[in-house]
Amino acid sequence: MARRALLSVSDKTHLVDFAKQLKDLDFEIVSTGGTKKALEAGGVDVTGVEEVTGFPEMLDGRVKTLHPKIHAGLLAKRDDPDHMKQLKDAGITPIDLVAVNLYPFKQTIEKPETTEAQAIEQIDIGGPSMLRAAAKNFAGVLTIVDPNDYQPVIDALKAHSDDNAFRKHLAAKVFRHTAAYDAIISNYLTEEEFPDQLTLTYEKQQSLRYGENSHQKAAFYRDPIPSKLSVITKQLHGKELSFNNIKDANAALNMVSEFDDPCVVAMKHMNPCGVGTADNISQAWDEAYESDPMSIFGGIIAVNREVDAQTAEKMHKIFLEIIIAPSFTDEAFEILAKKKNIRLLQADLSHRDQPDRFETISVSGGMLIQESDHQIDQIPDFKVVTKTQPTEQQLKALQFGQHIVKFVKSNAVVVTTDTKTLGVGMGQPNRIDSAKIAIQKAMPKDGYEHAIMASDAFFPMDDCVEYAAQHDIKAIIQPGGSIRDKDSIAMADKYGIAMVTTGVRHFRH
Repeated sequence: MARRALLSVSDKTHLVDFAKQLKDLDFEIVSTGGTKKALEAGGVDVTGVEEVTGFPEMLDGRVKTLHPKIHAGLLAKRDDPDHMKQLKDAGITPIDLVAVNLYPFKQTIEKPETTEAQAIEQIDIGGPSMLRAAAKNFAGVLTIVDPNDYQPVIDALKAHSDDNAFRKHLAAKVFRHTAAYDAIISNYLTEEEFPDQLTLTYEKQQSLRYGENSHQKAAFYRDPIPSKLSVITKQLHGKELSFNNIKDANAALNMVSEFDDPCVVAMKHMNPCGVGTADNISQAWDEAYESDPMSIFGGIIAVNREVDAQTAEKMHKIFLEIIIAPSFTDEAFEILAKKKNIRLLQADLSHRDQPDRFETISVSGGMLIQESDHQIDQIPDFKVVTKTQPTEQQLKALQFGQHIVKFVKSNAVVVTTDTKTLGVGMGQPNRIDSAKIAIQKAMPKDGYEHAIMASDAFFPMDDCVEYAAQHDIKAIIQPGGSIRDKDSIAMADKYGIAMVTTGVRHFRH
């Protein structure tokens, strides 16, 4: 007895070959619209869905498969005599295989010129209904949503290995697919900042060698609608990325994207160990490298300009895990690719003014979501709270320090000039220890007399200011807002330090 297959796809990849193989296995092919035309053009004998339902397509194709003769044929339990009798009495033939993929909603909204009306027309109704019905009844219906599964299904049918486990695997894939499809639509239509129900979906990019540690499995999933900075546009060279590589690469890329001038960021363990800006990327590399020549070893480097040969020669001299850039000249790529393991990543910075609006953090039993910290504190917004006024160069350095400190793990204190970091103190349980680390790392460097200190949060005590003064720091920037602000201000006045406040805290836990 011939079996019935229903094929209705927007992606016609391998469709004709799949249908021909089904015909060879004695399947009757039922199809709709454009799929039917493609099959007929490929020489496949097809029954139109309207011949099955006895009802023509209507409403510009919005209604064609939403019919009892389709859905009863999908949902009837094959091992239930009453179900099968009802089909027979109604003259309905069971459908044994469904291959459906959905209207291209995601691809449509990725186009900037797409209107809301055009997007709505790409919301598939009949397709998800058929898929869900067939997947619910996977014991009796093989359900295919991915053209890559065509050949495995054919092979299983030929080998009679389309058992319950195989069918369940395909059904689960269908429900993941329809859930993701609905999530993209709901997120497109949602206007509330924090809706009562939030459904996120991600697409698997790759399996990773391991997680934070070698005994932990991991994979990389990415947002299916990359309308903002993306961690990786393309990996051009090197071994596969690890879990930690991607976290560090993301942090470095987000940081370097904040700078308009040529900039180099060296990242280690989610903290910057060297940041430099200059008139060109080669000089910016020098500034970043000189910030901490020891810690940059094995670092993740992000730059916001094309890497040229001169810069590549400098980078090639030390061990680096990753270099991320908008592009590499042919000569630069040849120089860097001499090391077979270094990862060279091409990142698209064209959307750097449209970064992620929200960030999510996994916690036990749930997830936290917050607006990303895109606040950029500008010199006109700085409030001088001391008798000593900052110089023009100090103001530039204070603003540079603010760019850096917001990307450092709290408690965060950095010492910088107006073009590079000198010392970074992070992650300490008290602010004075972070200040000591930053200042002590900065002390041996040339140009220290031009250094400023930036803090991600207010000083609860005046000890940080006093320690900075004792080590010749001449200007400080901090949010202010402590009930003991006056103590820190008085200490700055005592030593002739210029202090400005921003009113904006930049914790990064």
